[in-house]
Amino acid sequence: MEKKEFRTESDLLGELQVPLDAYYGVQTQRAINNYKISVNHMKDFPDYVAAIGYVKWAAALANKELGALDPEIADAICKASKEVTEGKFDDQFPVDMMQGGAGTSVNMNANEVIANRALELLGHQKGEYQYCSPNDHVNCAQSTNDAYPTAFRYTFVRMNRKLEAALEQLVSALRAKGVEFNSIIKMGRTQLQDAVPMTSGQEFTAFADNLEEEIANLERNVVLLKEINMGGTAIGTGLNAVPGFAELCARKMSELTGDELIPAPNLVEATPDTGAYVSYSGALKRLAVKLSKTCNDLRLLASGPRCGLHEINLPPMAPGSSIMPGKVNPVIPEVTNQVCFKVIGNDYAVTFAAEAGQLQLNVMEPVIAECIIESITWLTNAINTLREKCIEGITVNKEHCEKMVKNSIGIVTALNPYIGYKNSTKIAKEALATGGSVYDIVLEKGLLTKERLDEILDPENMLRSHNL
Repeated sequence: MEKKEFRTESDLLGELQVPLDAYYGVQTQRAINNYKISVNHMKDFPDYVAAIGYVKWAAALANKELGALDPEIADAICKASKEVTEGKFDDQFPVDMMQGGAGTSVNMNANEVIANRALELLGHQKGEYQYCSPNDHVNCAQSTNDAYPTAFRYTFVRMNRKLEAALEQLVSALRAKGVEFNSIIKMGRTQLQDAVPMTSGQEFTAFADNLEEEIANLERNVVLLKEINMGGTAIGTGLNAVPGFAELCARKMSELTGDELIPAPNLVEATPDTGAYVSYSGALKRLAVKLSKTCNDLRLLASGPRCGLHEINLPPMAPGSSIMPGKVNPVIPEVTNQVCFKVIGNDYAVTFAAEAGQLQLNVMEPVIAECIIESITWLTNAINTLREKCIEGITVNKEHCEKMVKNSIGIVTALNPYIGYKNSTKIAKEALATGGSVYDIVLEKGLLTKERLDEILDPENMLRSHNL
């Protein structure tokens, strides 16, 4: 077995060995040693790594322009940061997503990786920080308290685009089913009881419209994340940042990313403020609630095949039982439901973490970042899976749906304007008691002529408003 080589680095707490080939340094190594908490690490989320790369790149450009950094060192930091945004050093971000220190380990992980890559570009060895320091140069005019939240805010912005794209595709797939099933008559239900007729197309179009609303809601809330507190440094007073850094850094980051990021008007207020995270997490929860309800409906509509509603058929994805032959379960809506439960739970964690802030900083930001990144990731994956493995393959049992409409007591509702609520109630009660049809009972009692009854109970006439 090949012996691993190390270099020795030091910090406030003393010396520590770091793998010789690692771009990260001593503080990252301490985080690796200290936080063995979750199964999620920063390297697992490329958007997160890229986001902090953009933060450091923009900061270096601003510091260079303002004369706070030597141009040669600043250029090397910019080149190294650019490579981080391109994913070339994802594996050098091994810190656990769950950590203490309000995100210091994440910030220092980025500072060390970028410093060591910059040292290489300058012709030096990793760890020769006298030429390019993680703290003095890469972290110039910054602290964890502004660089870290800016990074995960922009992570949410990047990831939200993928979530919205997935949701748009799901909405399109549902809308296509609405068109495909537009002529298929079925029974609508309220409180799981027969209501009035509708089409299966109307049902799927309603699913589409209901979820499409969430795209706009995500957009409304993601805007709040584009206000950043770079230049606030430790508590928002701007100590150690040169005048003009906050505005210039935000402008540079906007130019680099193509997203309009704006400096917070009050950095002391913005540094501990977690309101945008609560709002955005709430938008994710709202989407999860609607998506889960849609999956509940799909499972109900597909229940059976002999003893349930059996109106639609979901694509069979796996054998459903180890003991019941022939059973096929709605596994894709089921897994989507469970993802939605997780997102709802994550929102509670975000809420508690946001409330736990004290004075000029909220040290619970790591769990906020972890929960929201997880929620976006899981929702995006679940939505894509639901569309590809369920929605696009749904079929409708047309004859069964039409038969249920004809045999339904619910169609008596259409008679209310013509024979009155009291007579309609009597008809419904007798049909339930005898098993007879609403149609036959109305004719037997002479309440309407056959021609008029046929016109009123034509399912097509019951699908929309019309003159009496």
